[in-house]
Amino acid sequence: MLGLLPLAPLSSCARAPAVADPEPAAPEAASSGDLRPPEAFAAIADDPARARAIFLEASRVLLHPRCVNCHPDGDVPLQGDRGRLHDPIVYRGPADHGVVGMECASCHQDVNVPLARVPGAPEWHLAPRSMAWVGKSPRYVCEQLQDPERNGGKTLAQIVEHSAHDPLVGWGWEPGDGRTPAPGDQATFGALMRAWADAGAACPEEGAAG
Repeated sequence: MLGLLPLAPLSSCARAPAVADPEPAAPEAASSGDLRPPEAFAAIADDPARARAIFLEASRVLLHPRCVNCHPDGDVPLQGDRGRLHDPIVYRGPADHGVVGMECASCHQDVNVPLARVPGAPEWHLAPRSMAWVGKSPRYVCEQLQDPERNGGKTLAQIVEHSAHDPLVGWGWEPGDGRTPAPGDQATFGALMRAWADAGAACPEEGAAG
């Protein structure tokens, strides 16, 4: 989600399948449920402990397929709830917006295109490779988000703002065409990220899961 990252596939022109994708949803996507707001963690008096708990909840969005598909550890975006390679194969290019002649904007508009089954949002692109989330733990992502050398040069305040208001991030809750949305909504996710930062931005222990 955050210059992040998506949240969805980056692409150049995608073929429209004749039928809906028959692939079953991954278990984590099917059972994602609602997102608990910051108030749900108010009883945790210790700031670092509260921050860790809040980030674990937020990581249910960050590590959801709608986000990690655009945060691959490679040059090809992913699709679906199981992270298949983008079809047709496209590449991130030198600026994460595709290669010459096959830029993301060649097919991805500012909104979803239902008849063509092509997702869309403003500034559709891959997150920088330094922000790869596929296969990463909540702790890894938490530390990465606070490292300007790996987060696109952003401050923590900019990360929070991006999470709460960026329309490309917001696409994760309005993905269209039967795609599984991220849990909760962008307002709740943004509030969680702000509460995490306000509590000191401590990171979960390695191995902890949201």
